[in-house]
This record gives sequence, structure tokens and C-alpha cells, in this order.
Amino acid sequence: MKTLRQSALMVLLVVIAVTTLLPLVWMVMASFMPSGDASSVPPPFFPRTVTLEQYIGLFTRLHLGRSLFNSVLLSVAVTLISLVVNSMAGYAFAKYRFRGRAPLFKLLIASMVIPAQVTMLPLFLLLNKMGLINTYFGVIIPGMASIFGIFLIRQFAMTIPDSLLEAARMDGASDLRIYWSVILPLCKPILVTLAIFTFMGTWNDFLWPLIVMTDDAMYTLPVALANLAGEHVQDTELMMAGSVMTVLPVLVVFAAVQKYYLAGIMAGSVKE
Repeated sequence: MKTLRQSALMVLLVVIAVTTLLPLVWMVMASFMPSGDASSVPPPFFPRTVTLEQYIGLFTRLHLGRSLFNSVLLSVAVTLISLVVNSMAGYAFAKYRFRGRAPLFKLLIASMVIPAQVTMLPLFLLLNKMGLINTYFGVIIPGMASIFGIFLIRQFAMTIPDSLLEAARMDGASDLRIYWSVILPLCKPILVTLAIFTFMGTWNDFLWPLIVMTDDAMYTLPVALANLAGEHVQDTELMMAGSVMTVLPVLVVFAAVQKYYLAGIMAGSVKE
């Protein structure tokens, strides 16, 4: 009976996995089809003729190379900067004792209930006063720190024994040296987890780059593809190729660091 239940569960999981992956696989297959093949009835699952004309067209006719560059640059920059800022703030909240620490942290946590859309207008006006509209910094600065990132690092850093930090101080290590040589290596799993969240959030972000970027040359890939959808709505194969370009980098990043990602997810939180 137990074996039967396990077999039924495995079959159910396989069905769910196939149902989830089927549209993604067809998206990849359609991106290699000649124009018009994906719109035939019934649409073929595999391309009758494999061609790269859709990908070539994205870079030659539609000039999406600049949009791809913008997405890569902004995603990498926001990820790296946010890791430094969030790790410093999270470490400070976890291991430093200063006046107002607990109320300030509670205020930060409480502000997480405010929808991001509510803050977009004042943030846009502030960046406009600073002359950062239609610049890379208009996207990078709002992503330099996140309350979720600070909370994530803080919870993980609290699991690090204080005796380890005291031993480093007794050996003459400065606070910066302790942060760089002790805290960051120990926080590697949660840093990778936060890096994936940040990279994916920045890469897939559509609304904020659409608001802050006014020049076509500054568009990120999701914004550029959304604009192309209006002009090339019938070019199914072309849109599928653009979608593959959007999804593929995220899958590659996740596959490369999934071991650390899972370790960070499984790391338990602690209470004060």
C-alpha cells in the first residue's frame, strides 16, 4: 500500500512537472521555427526546419543588443552593490549594540507592508530633482539596499557565534577585517540566495525601468520586448526568441549557484 501511494505521488509530480515545463519547452522550440510556422493550425511542437533567423533578426533588424547590454549591466551592478550594502547593514543589526537598534529594525520591518508602487511617485520626483532620470543611476540607486535583504542577512548573521568575533578582535582584527574575512565567508550561502533574488528581480523588472527610462537606447530587455510586442504581435516566433533571451540568463545563473541557494533557503532563522 505504501509503495502504491509513493508511485501515485511520483506520477502526480511528473504530471505537474511536465505541465509546468511544456510551455517553456514549446517557447524554445518556436524560437527556432521559420516565420509563420508557429501560427499554423495545429501549431507544431517541434520545428520542421531549424533556423536562427529570429535571433538574428532581434539583433540586426530590432537592435536588441543594446537592451540586452542594459539589462546585464544594471542587473550585475544592482546585485553587487546591494550585496555589499545589505550585508553591512544586516551585520550591524545582528552584532552591534547601538541606541535605537530595536525600534529602527522594527520600523524597517513594518515598512515592508507598504506596496512598492506607493513609493514610485515620490522616488521618481526625487530622482528627477537629482537629474538622474533616463540614466543608469536612476535604476541602480533605488536597488542599492532592500529591507528584505537587510532582514535576510541579519537573521543569518545572528547564528554566527559572538565568541568567533571576540577571538578575531583579540587577534587584532579591525571591524572591517572581521566583516571581510569572517562574516562574508560565513554568510556565503545567504549572500548567494540574496544575489539570486536581487538579480532576478532587477532582470525581470518592467515597471520601474519603464518609468525612469525615457530613451529607447536605455530600455532594458523586458521593456524593449513589450514595445516590440505591439509592432510585431503576429511574429510569434520572433517574440518567442525574445522571451528565450529574457529567461535563459536567469536559468543559467540559478543552475550555476543552486547548491548555495538551497543552503541559504534551508538555513534556519533565529530569534532575539
